[in-house]
Amino acid sequence: MPERNLEQMAQAVAEIRRKMDDAAREAGRDPAGVQLCAACKTHTPATIALSAQLPIDLFGENHVQELCANWDAGAYCGKPVHFIGHLQTNKIKKVLGKASLIQSVDSPRLLVALEKEASRMEIVQDILLEVNIGGEASKTGVSPEELWALLDTAAAQPHLRVKGLMAIPPVNDDDRENRALLGQVYKLFVQAGERGYENVRMETLSMGMSGDFENAIREGATLVRIGTAIYGARDYGPKA
Repeated sequence: MPERNLEQMAQAVAEIRRKMDDAAREAGRDPAGVQLCAACKTHTPATIALSAQLPIDLFGENHVQELCANWDAGAYCGKPVHFIGHLQTNKIKKVLGKASLIQSVDSPRLLVALEKEASRMEIVQDILLEVNIGGEASKTGVSPEELWALLDTAAAQPHLRVKGLMAIPPVNDDDRENRALLGQVYKLFVQAGERGYENVRMETLSMGMSGDFENAIREGATLVRIGTAIYGARDYGPKA
């Protein structure tokens, strides 16, 4: 499947931005308060670099190998990159120092491993805690009930800084059910911010993808992760 060209991606991003702005205004919010993260999984460094010319705020990578390859190729063109996929503890060293934010922290074990490496590198790493709001076995993240213990553990790590929450609600064609789940994540986001931890600042609520980003913004998202709507359908076939 051919990669989209700059004109195709520009048209797509303009339409996404229009929908983002409309959804924010509908919710009585400032459109400037919502960031567009381009989820660039499987796409070439050349295509990613082209898309960097467009009004996207940052990139999101799901796989460590692709993050490192695209970083080395200069594909992000100076824009920030977040790690948004499942992070294995043995690959932490490759991500720290590259990802300005790790969105998918979902276990005390990962927190402790991140703290150890961040301490060794003498940096403070920004993270989001991932919530599995739909309780789906196929997805990572903690349950809403487990979030508080994870937050307590995160708050005790001097080289980590919790900036918010991330969630991937179940795919749902029912608008009301979709918004209800997104609204539950927002409620957790607010409650987490009220706990008063010194290194916890609930500033980023990452939820909403190509199929539900407008609802996510209506329910309080400050960052949406869009891949297919920008780059087209992904090609998961073997690379030449």
